[in-house]
Parts: sequence; C-alpha cells; structure tokens
Amino acid sequence: MTLINLNNLPREEAIKQLATCNGSTKWQQLLAQALPIESEAALVEKAAEIWYEQCTEKDWLEAFNHHPKIGDIKSLTEKFASTQHLAGNEQSGVQTATKNVLESLAQGNEDYEEKFGFIFIVCATGKTADEMLRLLQDRIVNTYEEELAIAMGEQQKISILRFKKLMTEGNWGSLKASHITTHVLDTSLGKPGQNITIRLQKPVDGGWQTITQGVTNADGRIGDLLASGRFLKSGSYRMLFDTASYYVSLDTKTFYPEVPITFTVFDNTHYHVPLLINPFGYSTYRGS
Repeated sequence: MTLINLNNLPREEAIKQLATCNGSTKWQQLLAQALPIESEAALVEKAAEIWYEQCTEKDWLEAFNHHPKIGDIKSLTEKFASTQHLAGNEQSGVQTATKNVLESLAQGNEDYEEKFGFIFIVCATGKTADEMLRLLQDRIVNTYEEELAIAMGEQQKISILRFKKLMTEGNWGSLKASHITTHVLDTSLGKPGQNITIRLQKPVDGGWQTITQGVTNADGRIGDLLASGRFLKSGSYRMLFDTASYYVSLDTKTFYPEVPITFTVFDNTHYHVPLLINPFGYSTYRGS
C-alpha cells in the first residue's frame, strides 16, 4: 500500500487500516477525517497532533489496552528467542536472554501493571530482553503522570513503525528526527557514555516532571527520545543524566551523582544537547 492508496480508501476502510497502527478509536476517526494528506511526513505530524492535543487519557488507555500483555515466561522466551541476532554488532558481549532476566521481566511487568493500571508500553523493536528489563526497572519508580506521558510517546513511536509496515512503498526518508537529541562522551575514558539513563523533563508546579526517558546506546546516544512529529512547546526543559549508576557500573567514584541540564526551546528546529563528563566535572553546549 502507498499513501495514495490510503488517501483513496472509503472512510470506514481507512479507519480499519489505521486501527492496525493505533488502538484508539478517536485517533483513528480523526486521522481518517484528515485524509487526504500530502506526504508521509505530514501524516506522521498530523497523527502526533491528534494523539497529543486532541485525544484524552481515556483514548490513550484504550490504545494501550490493544497491545498484547507480556507477563509470563513462555511469551517472553518466544519474544526474545533471537535476542543476540536482533542486537547484531551494536554492542559487544551481548548475551541471549537468561532465565533470570526473563523471570525478572515477567515479574516486573506484573508489578508495573499493578502500580499504574495499564501494561508496560515501550517501542521494543530491536531491543534485547536485558535492555527491556533495564527500561522497565528505570520507569517503574515514576509517577502515574510521568508514565502516562512516557507511554504516550512510546505508542507514537509504535504507530510510526506500523505506518511503515502498512505503507511499505512510502517515502519515509523525509521524516524528521527527534526534536531533542543527546550524546554523552566520557572524556576520562575517551569513549561514549553507554547505558546512562536520561530523563527529559518539563517544569510542573515548581518541580520537574518526566515526559520521556531512555538509555544511551553503545554510541552514547538516544536516537528517538521524542517520536518523529512530536515538537515541544516553547519554554524551559531539563535533561537529567543518571551518572551515579553509570560510574557504579565502572566501579568508579564520582562527585556528581546526577547531571541536570536546563535549556530553552524556542521553535521546531532540532535541539542537540550533548554532555561531556568525567568523574569530577562535566560540560555541555548546544550541538548540531
């Protein structure tokens, strides 16, 4: 299918096709009403606008409920049977999912749903069981409001992947990268800062609320902190880097257990916020 095909479908058939990308009835109906759309990039941006600005908590939870629940060893074993193959050469020493990891992941999923009332939503494509467990353990300490916002972002990433599967002949190279990106370099080692949890936060009631988070890859990057088509409103935001856990993993003492970087967003242009760290100092700048 192409975007032209989708544009020309009868409305009910268009809704049926869009339902494979997002389980929210309201999202499906509003996006179908917006057809025809001139490009794949415009489709993604319109989908994001509807998802974040016109849908409500009821619609978000409806979409979450359409994802299969992963909470038992059998389903997890099947899902991560090819862990090493999926990881490829991105990281050295990648191990296939162990029984302990799968058991922890199954229990974590149950604990997560019990705490928040909805299942753990993450764009899991290409992630190993170990990576999934790390993300789950990082996020389960969040508040309900934070997890709702993070899960919304993960659903939008999933919707984009399903757009691509639905319209395999589409021009997806025109999609914009994440509005906010980051890169961590450990200057004491001359290497990327790998496996660092980063939270992107907005100011709320005199404090900070996480709206998305992730873990840096082998290059010290998170390429999809925000889904394509999602743009932050102008204002102040903060990235919070969990440097304590990173240096614990290196068996190294650090003077800074976390690094907060507050910055201002002015428009929809790309914002790159890199971090240069060592155990006793750090620096940042606006990159490109």
